[in-house]
Amino acid sequence: MGLPDKEEMYTYEDYLKWPDDQRIELINGQIYLMTPPLRIHQKISGAIYNQFFNYLKDKECEVYYAPFGVRFPEKNEKDIKAVVEPDIAVVCDKSKLDNEGCKGAPDLIVEITSPSTARRDKIEKFNLYEKYGVKEYWIVEPEEKIISVFTLQNNNRYGRPESYTVDNKIKVSIFEDLVIDLKDVFR
Repeated sequence: MGLPDKEEMYTYEDYLKWPDDQRIELINGQIYLMTPPLRIHQKISGAIYNQFFNYLKDKECEVYYAPFGVRFPEKNEKDIKAVVEPDIAVVCDKSKLDNEGCKGAPDLIVEITSPSTARRDKIEKFNLYEKYGVKEYWIVEPEEKIISVFTLQNNNRYGRPESYTVDNKIKVSIFEDLVIDLKDVFR
């Protein structure tokens, strides 16, 4: 099977048939081709990942970096219409983990924007992550050196974001004592 047609609606069953050499995300049945990340993206991703990784040693939760597939389930596995590869995902419920990645909402997701993904990260993925109950969602804007942190409220909606810059530290809401120092992230 060749590359999918961007105008069609697809499911996870279709996704499994696509070429392995092409990174594709599926959001609400629509496909999005992924481009290789910029160097600054990788640098920031690595810095954030390292702080989570070091904190989570010998703890129940696990942190993963892209490419790591996250599937948002429907009634039937074949009917899944959303498969994404967040830059960083923290999963505390190990029953959601399988060989393909994570089936269900991770506890925390970090997306690092680029010119080609900013709209998708801020609208489509924001709505997807809110809908499926990702407790904490970070949108990192490398050029501006800003991180917006959205936390799921009691009404299952994201409230207003907390915004952080290079001189700040982020208290991660899903953990009692984890603070991410942004000087290390935006160095």
